[in-house]
Amino acid sequence: MASGGVERLRRRADYLRVQAAERRIALPGLLLQAAPGETGCCRVGFTASRKVGNAVTRNLARRRLKALAGEILPKHATPGHDYVLVARQATPQRDYSALRRDLEAALKKLRLWSDPSPAGAA
Repeated sequence: MASGGVERLRRRADYLRVQAAERRIALPGLLLQAAPGETGCCRVGFTASRKVGNAVTRNLARRRLKALAGEILPKHATPGHDYVLVARQATPQRDYSALRRDLEAALKKLRLWSDPSPAGAA
């Protein structure tokens, strides 16, 4: 299990199921794909093709996406969905705050953004 209670997608079949759902949004820093999950929790997977760059660059892109997902998804992703974050050519060099805005915008455009209720709000 990843940090923050978000589990990882590990099987190729899960990645293919999310891709087949055809629910995606492309932004300059990343591509977000989403599908209703088979479990009640939020699961996430990461991928970077050779178009992103060599192995070192692809690993950097995936690490940045993992950090981003660990920060945003536990708080704001709609539970019960599976997400795949796909690195784009701009991912390794893009400013981290811009990547964060990209992920937030993607979740909102796909209507999968949830605002946690403040604790103790009256």
